[in-house]
Amino acid sequence: MELLEGKLVSQKTKDELKLEVESLKKEGINPKLAVIMVGNDSASQIYVRNKNKACEYVGIEFEEYLLSEETKQEELLELIEKLNNKKEINGILLQSPIPRHLDINEAFRKISPEKDVDGFNPINVGKLVLGQDTFISCTPFGIIKILEDYNIEIEGKNAVVIGRSNIVGKPMSQCLLNKNATVTICHSKTKDLPSITKNADILVVAIGKPCFVTKDMVKPGAVVIDVGINRMEDGKLKGDVDFDGVKDKVSYITPVPGGVGPMTVAMLMTNVIKAAKNQNK
Repeated sequence: MELLEGKLVSQKTKDELKLEVESLKKEGINPKLAVIMVGNDSASQIYVRNKNKACEYVGIEFEEYLLSEETKQEELLELIEKLNNKKEINGILLQSPIPRHLDINEAFRKISPEKDVDGFNPINVGKLVLGQDTFISCTPFGIIKILEDYNIEIEGKNAVVIGRSNIVGKPMSQCLLNKNATVTICHSKTKDLPSITKNADILVVAIGKPCFVTKDMVKPGAVVIDVGINRMEDGKLKGDVDFDGVKDKVSYITPVPGGVGPMTVAMLMTNVIKAAKNQNK
């Protein structure tokens, strides 16, 4: 079993991006990201801090907009529109979750497709489905990057994705399909899940249930990507896969933490730089 160390791939990616930003700045291009956070979700605060740190490291300018829990939909949309029109802002990210009274899909639609570095605007989602060049949402993009970095063949493989969220499951399935894998999507209504997962050469698990995938659900020699981050009562982080039970049966597996998480941030940096280059063509 080999660990797919997202932390290392992420660092390597950020080091490459840092050099790229240095040369862009010589051409007068200063990549800049605006992050909007509504409310005070503690996990979101940590994610935003990590994004800020990564931007600082790579050389991307970072602007944060903190809105109160009581923010109205119109106010959120007005802010997005203002950032759409700000020429110096290349990327806009709306940190989720947002308070329940707000419509996140309407907000994603409002973000200009050219600045949608999270890949959630329907235009960019559509381009992903059509196999066109676009911004790919950062977690699936990061997973593809890990697989490529470790020279893991995707083409022709049986790939199974557990979870069908708009943030991970659906774009992940599409990314694998675009790389010529044969893709099956499983979810809470799937019948006899183990019979499907046992045929997976590549198994991506993104459902938010700690240690849900056990040894008997995994094919010997499979590549297992664990997207889950679940904080247990003892404060430890566990993935959606029973790591200790599964690790001796598989060929590759991502650890939690240190697997998929760091890649998500690195791919956000990649998308911001891409946006800056596109806007300055």
